[in-house]
Amino acid sequence: MDKVNFLTFQKDDLLSYLELMGEKQYRAKQLWKWVYTKGIKSFDEMTDISDSLKKKLKLKINIPRLDIHTHQKSIDGTQKWLFNLEDNKKIETVYIPEEDRGTLCISSQVGCTLSCSFCHTGTMPLVRNLKVNEIIAQVLTVKDSLLDWSNKKDNRKITNIVFMGMGEPLYNYNAVLKASRVLLDNEGLCYSRRKITLSTSGVVPFINKLKKELEVSLAISLHAVRDEIRNELVPINKKWPISELLSVLKNYPGVNNSRRITFEYVMLDEVNDSIEDAKALVKLLKPLHAKVNLIPFNPWPGSKYKCSSSQKIKQFADHVCYKGGIVATVRQPRGQDILAACGQLKSNSVRMQKEKVLI
Repeated sequence: MDKVNFLTFQKDDLLSYLELMGEKQYRAKQLWKWVYTKGIKSFDEMTDISDSLKKKLKLKINIPRLDIHTHQKSIDGTQKWLFNLEDNKKIETVYIPEEDRGTLCISSQVGCTLSCSFCHTGTMPLVRNLKVNEIIAQVLTVKDSLLDWSNKKDNRKITNIVFMGMGEPLYNYNAVLKASRVLLDNEGLCYSRRKITLSTSGVVPFINKLKKELEVSLAISLHAVRDEIRNELVPINKKWPISELLSVLKNYPGVNNSRRITFEYVMLDEVNDSIEDAKALVKLLKPLHAKVNLIPFNPWPGSKYKCSSSQKIKQFADHVCYKGGIVATVRQPRGQDILAACGQLKSNSVRMQKEKVLI
């Protein structure tokens, strides 16, 4: 008999499952805390569970982690894991440490369906959506690897979680929603809505759903201010153009001066980096509580784009921030030497697979 993966449970599901086993409701809370606050992977280690219940649970449920295929460390401290899934598909997860935070960038799909022309991940076909347990297991497996099971939130190494890895999270909406609820649960991992960010290229109908059902922090992969340019960079724009995307963002819950929507904007030389582009960006975003994250383009083999010069990026940022009055930051590339920077995910694993074929 196949065992049930504990990480597939929502808390209410676990409660119902244990009731069917004839157990009291409080057992669900006990198990939940062991798994999500202590990082326990074996029922034998749960000291407040009776031996008879442990025996029953071991026959029915497992608490697995992902299989680590490779684990790389950058000279700047960034770490990247390539995980094997049960069907031998692979995904990547990246940890980015900074002085005041540690951000875990997780994947929501194997491959991607968006075909964004500047992103290496986007040039690969979508293989499948990740399951709820595969999304959650990325977090738990990395917490194991980082020894990040402190009882105190102030001592956490992973302080922020971003859905910015492989895939479009809103095209795997139900699994991302359920996984996020586990991450948010205050009797488990206990991340706040401000500490979880979902990045989308602009799947308008699901942004509407997200408004009502989750309310995590939101990042928009904008990258252009004119539809004709964005159609090429982010082809989903042909379905939901800039005006429609911005319209749905006006009433995103909780957005105010202290909690803004982030607009991601990759800096591509002679494509979207002119002062006229900066002026148009300010005009588009002025009605919103917005901040802009300018991303220097990270090169990958076969790309037709070049990164804007440092001077151009500074001029662009100065115009948006000082003249336009919109908060603008320039993302510092991290993990380039291990192909873990923005837009580079999965490229290394694909290269390794191609090398195996050649051998």
